[in-house]
Amino acid sequence: MEDLIMTLVRRFNNQTPDIANIFDDFFGGDFFLNPVSQSRRSVPAVNVKETQDEYLIEVAAPGMKKDDFKVEVNNNVLTISCEQEDKKEENEKGYTRREFCYSAFRRSFAIPRNEVDESKINASYKDGILQITLHKREEVKPKPVRMIEIK
Repeated sequence: MEDLIMTLVRRFNNQTPDIANIFDDFFGGDFFLNPVSQSRRSVPAVNVKETQDEYLIEVAAPGMKKDDFKVEVNNNVLTISCEQEDKKEENEKGYTRREFCYSAFRRSFAIPRNEVDESKINASYKDGILQITLHKREEVKPKPVRMIEIK
């Protein structure tokens, strides 16, 4: 059971390192105190829970809208991604100030084909939590105890 949960939790990083990330990783994140760099690298917390009938993945992403997310399944990999762009422009006393903020993350989870019914994966977003439900196949769900009549 733990192996299956670890399989679901496995994360794939598709980022190419830049020089700031190399120094940042080397110095434990304290060398560059650039808030843009820090926010770009942040990944929301994820909880994985197993019940008898399903696996639940909860992603903590407050302040987002459901349209910001993309959830897809391809070759037994569930990928959750989000992109959010915020633009602000102020014109005051002859000065123009423009601020652009872009944040994105991507998390991927390997899902075992023989355990999860890919056609029954659901997602919902409420109160800052993206919840993805992966329904188990009927053949892997626990069966009730059956009494055998002795003849």
